[in-house]
Amino acid sequence: MRSAIGLARTLIALLFWIITVPIAALFVFPWTFIAGNANLLYPVGMGLAHLGVRIAGVRIKTVGLDRLDPSGTYIFMSNHVSNLDPPTLCPIIPRRTSVLAKKVIWRIPILGKALDLAEIVPVERENREAAIQSIHRAGEVMRHGINMTLYPEGTRSADGKMRPFKKGPFHLAAETGFPIVPVTILGTFEMMPKGSNIVRGGTATLVFHPPIDPGKYPSREQLMQVVWDTIHDALPEERK
Repeated sequence: MRSAIGLARTLIALLFWIITVPIAALFVFPWTFIAGNANLLYPVGMGLAHLGVRIAGVRIKTVGLDRLDPSGTYIFMSNHVSNLDPPTLCPIIPRRTSVLAKKVIWRIPILGKALDLAEIVPVERENREAAIQSIHRAGEVMRHGINMTLYPEGTRSADGKMRPFKKGPFHLAAETGFPIVPVTILGTFEMMPKGSNIVRGGTATLVFHPPIDPGKYPSREQLMQVVWDTIHDALPEERK
């Protein structure tokens, strides 16, 4: 019964996005190109993402969001266990956030132009030099007052347990000096683990930990370990 409800909610959410995204694009993309900024594109995109996961039966609970300065610029780093993580987390982050996205998406000309205006950062993980350039570009975006949301594991965990972190996000922290906000995402693995195409209803809890100043740690390895431990310690025992 629960699987049938989950399938129905998933299909309704997909239908919602299939209908609303093209309609929104017809109005929002021209305005974005005329204005030369993402002041309308971003809230519309985040609103559609948030509504979609809510329609799919995902309730969202936040813990510790009040620890953050709403006007501050942060590097948000979280565990990554589900395709639900980005549309659950990003709309909750105060003000705007950018992310790293696969460069192949930029092959769609109109979409690529919109992503540039939204200051989304293209990345080619297989190309080391290009990946380094992506980190530099992310630093430029953050200096415009835009947050950055990263998944330092690099990919979704198949069993819900945290994987080792990649070094790239911590090069960004060291280069820019912006504080890191570790985020522990709970509940999304149970609702939509890697390999599943169906969303089971439930509650996603986003635990925002106190910001970490990268300047307080003499090495990237130490900083990386502190962030890993902070996110990991808030996981339930069965995910450790």
